[in-house]
Amino acid sequence: MFSLFRRGSARLTPQQAYQRTGDGEAVLLDVREAPEWKAGHAPGASHLPLSRLMAGAPLPAAAQGRPVVAICRSGRRSQEAAKLLAVRGAEATDVAGGMTAWARAGLPVTRQGGGGGVIA
Repeated sequence: MFSLFRRGSARLTPQQAYQRTGDGEAVLLDVREAPEWKAGHAPGASHLPLSRLMAGAPLPAAAQGRPVVAICRSGRRSQEAAKLLAVRGAEATDVAGGMTAWARAGLPVTRQGGGGGVIA
């Protein structure tokens, strides 16, 4: 069922991530810092900055025990997050190209408090 969520798996396209997280198969985890998150993020995403994840913070409740798709601005931090989560035993992958590719694909972006967001 989660063939793309093998530990150390291939990265997802924005469209694949949207499908898998939109249908509840996985949780989208935005690992950017707070100002980036506030400017614009995918609707329904959970937020946990990579800096906090690296410091040992647990996953948000919505992501615990579920496959995780990490996303950041360009894909570098999310790739690190997916590797770290895999070491912790989670089923994790990330989005190639990050939120920049997500927005370019025409997928929804919202800002904190609602309304259209931007990728910071």
